[in-house]
Amino acid sequence: MIQGSGWSDAENSIFLVGEHQRSVLYTHGMKQIAQWMLLGALIASMCGCTGSGVRRATTDSDTFRVAAVAADHPVASDAGAHMLALGGNAVDAAVAASFTLSVVRPYSCGIGGGGFMVIRLDDDPAHGSVRVAINYREVSPYAPDYYERTGLSSTTGGSAVAIPGTVRGLLFALDRFGTLGRETVLAPAIEAAENGFVVDKHYTSTSSALIEQFAGDTLMQQRHPLVWEHFLDRGEVRVGDRITNPGQRRALQLIAKMGDEAMTTGPIGRAIVDAVNNAGGQITQDDLGLGEVQVLEPVAGVIAGKEFVSMPPPSSGGVTMIECLKILEAYGYNFDIPWHLETNSGVRQQRALVLVEAMKHAFADRSRYLADAAFVDVPIDELLHEENIARMASRIDGGVHEPSYYGTSGVLPTDGGTSHVSVVDQWGGAVAMTETINLGFGSLVGVDEYGFVLNNEMDDFTTARGKPNAFGLVQSDRNLPAVGKRPLSSMSPTIVLDSDGQVFAVAGASGGPRIITATIQVLLNAMGSMNAEDAVSAGRIHHQWLPDTLRVEQSSAEMTGHRGELVDAIGNAQLILRDPDAAGWQACSDPRKGGRPAGIDK
Repeated sequence: MIQGSGWSDAENSIFLVGEHQRSVLYTHGMKQIAQWMLLGALIASMCGCTGSGVRRATTDSDTFRVAAVAADHPVASDAGAHMLALGGNAVDAAVAASFTLSVVRPYSCGIGGGGFMVIRLDDDPAHGSVRVAINYREVSPYAPDYYERTGLSSTTGGSAVAIPGTVRGLLFALDRFGTLGRETVLAPAIEAAENGFVVDKHYTSTSSALIEQFAGDTLMQQRHPLVWEHFLDRGEVRVGDRITNPGQRRALQLIAKMGDEAMTTGPIGRAIVDAVNNAGGQITQDDLGLGEVQVLEPVAGVIAGKEFVSMPPPSSGGVTMIECLKILEAYGYNFDIPWHLETNSGVRQQRALVLVEAMKHAFADRSRYLADAAFVDVPIDELLHEENIARMASRIDGGVHEPSYYGTSGVLPTDGGTSHVSVVDQWGGAVAMTETINLGFGSLVGVDEYGFVLNNEMDDFTTARGKPNAFGLVQSDRNLPAVGKRPLSSMSPTIVLDSDGQVFAVAGASGGPRIITATIQVLLNAMGSMNAEDAVSAGRIHHQWLPDTLRVEQSSAEMTGHRGELVDAIGNAQLILRDPDAAGWQACSDPRKGGRPAGIDK
């Protein structure tokens, strides 16, 4: 195997390329036959016949001349980059990366979850120009009073599970906006499941608290054997261990053959219903059909000459991020220099305070007004109106105020484990995709025979009025569950365009509400002329209005008047940034999570 040009390197070897051409690569018609031939040529190139053109970065960042994929696991970046090498576009690459993440980041995302995808194709050979947002967020099977009436948990067990949407959304995006067949894009994930992946530091650090919970609870171990016995190795999982997943291999093969039907009326769907109901939930086979994929107009805003194109509700990320940035612009914030690079400590602290105050205004509005726009009116235009933005900017006065001071309250009528992938393809097309199962290993409910864990996305609804969810977010009754409704999300997949309409940056993050503030700061850093590596690696701050606590990665960001808390990480971001000095793309996978980007140079 050629180091750095196959599916993996010595540190994360999972693909036994050239030895197998799996029966999973079904051929249906000339399109699939042509793709089989392309895949065979790629396998041959990876075995040393010719250069595949795919290169994985040896660190968390690198520059690629033609196209790039930045995921939070190196094997997923590889999978996406190899779709680009096959001639696929950014959507093909994103879908391949996502299915692979389902295998290698089982605690963050996967086929038991849901997500959002923002697509911007530019002169794509197959689809021309495209600018859409794809919503495949999980949906509720329950009525608004379900948790008050039953007293059941929204974080653990079958009652916490919302209807998964990932497979339906990915296959929809692939069919509508991709170019390769599902057998081709699923091949890397199937190989990853069969041959295994190497456990890294982020896997073990994420698992440690959960292992402590399991260790003293025999009943918990018995209820969740897939998580405890397989993914946590009965508490013995270590860095360097190899985890294979024959169950998920079977699931992915069924999806490759049957499409989304495998997850609804097919065998995986029947297993999901059994798993949820045996764990205390109440769903039927018909419920698995809830939640059609939605093609939406992205929410967009121009800030400092650049257009931010992001996800509309039920994502709160796009609106909250654009509102925060517009408040900064109205205040007169200097976008040319990141606040933490100010040499004068007083100026540095003052600019950080302004950023925090803008965050608090935007998060206050998130809590009060945002929800699934298919069920309630969401006043996006009013929130982002110039006069409302100017009013909030004028209230940034150098002081720190009570929570009631912030947001749009009184102006408008009154009526939260994740992965992100950024892709830029050889035609300048881009995809920003964020997916989740919510908390680490989701609800802990495993679909054991198919090797994946179901989400606990019901906790992102307002399940107890006036009380915070697992991320400390207090949300309004607009976000109460309803059958077919999607919970409010912090996921913030974002594409930023220059004044000439070309991609400037593709970004997003994982980490609950910290997704929004991490994405904001990574993009602020990029706008301040930092390269991708420095923009992602720089220390971050976070304030989400409630609880009234400032979280800080670095002690240099101390600010008078705030109750502070030092934390290890504020989100995990993936960024692709147009290189200003040469034709190509700077790509960075956040070192906080241990990913590496991959791409093609010719």
